[in-house]
Amino acid sequence: MPTKLKNNEDFRTRVENVVKAIPKGETKSYKEVAFLAKCPLGSRAVARVMANNYDLTVPCHRVIRSDGTLGGYNRGGTEAKQQLLLAEGLYK
Repeated sequence: MPTKLKNNEDFRTRVENVVKAIPKGETKSYKEVAFLAKCPLGSRAVARVMANNYDLTVPCHRVIRSDGTLGGYNRGGTEAKQQLLLAEGLYK
């Protein structure tokens, strides 16, 4: 069990680091984040990491669906996510 937990923690850390590197005014899809986190088939796992993230230093509002729709947001729903992206110059 400790090995699995460590791997999950490593994955979460990789995902958070990828998301922290997304510049203001830009987005990446869950799939792109998964690929950059070295888990190309892990887009759903990325979504779970983002859904459980409450660290304000991780701009999870910049992670969207591959089809360009916003997806969920655990800090106020899709409307709050859209407002944050609008404030960064996206989705006018």
